[in-house]
Amino acid sequence: MIFAAILAGGIGSRMGGTDTPKQFLTLGNKPVIIHTIEKFVINSNIDKTIVLTPKNFINHTIHLIDEYIPNSEDIIVIEGGKTRNDTIMNSINHIEENFGIDDESIIITHDSVRPFVTHRIIEDNIDAAKKYGACDTVIPATDTIVESINGETIESIPVRDYYYQGQTPQSFNIKKLFNLINSLTQEESNILTDACKIFTLKDEDVHLVNGEVTNIKITYPYDLKLANTILDDIHD
Repeated sequence: MIFAAILAGGIGSRMGGTDTPKQFLTLGNKPVIIHTIEKFVINSNIDKTIVLTPKNFINHTIHLIDEYIPNSEDIIVIEGGKTRNDTIMNSINHIEENFGIDDESIIITHDSVRPFVTHRIIEDNIDAAKKYGACDTVIPATDTIVESINGETIESIPVRDYYYQGQTPQSFNIKKLFNLINSLTQEESNILTDACKIFTLKDEDVHLVNGEVTNIKITYPYDLKLANTILDDIHD
């Protein structure tokens, strides 16, 4: 089976001026998270879409799905974890307990605040996860990358041609991801920021999937303004 895990566990502390997590803010005429969920629900290759939210927003999320998405029986809302990888593990545990995991099971993990993910990106993730076991959606870095250890002076300026900006989805063979997560030491777990880093820590390959510059993450107030502009362009 193929599962989508929509990671909506954040509280949006960088959005400013609102107590509402950014995934529940309005984009166009509906919440950001609904735009995102819709992209996965319409994909016929995805069997179940699991939405992981803060515990106190589970009922709110269910209500929004019932309001905006008809025939939503393949959408499941569960509690996220304290960290991104905890949230992913919650989704894997739910899958194992309710559907079982075989050698072909795939999970597509995606930020709830990237509402412009395309059908092509999702399909490429599915294909790459099946073929390679792990993939990350990226776009080439356009700005010069500057490394500074102390935050005051430049240590190095790497060759930009070798660097990419990570997006999501990140997609995996579930068994492979589960086994690698369980092999982590506590020290390794403490430094992880996303699931792909688990693979690189264990010297496992992660295949690159081409993203899109419009596949933006809504983090700051400016991002929401930009997202509304992108949405207007799509509808024109």
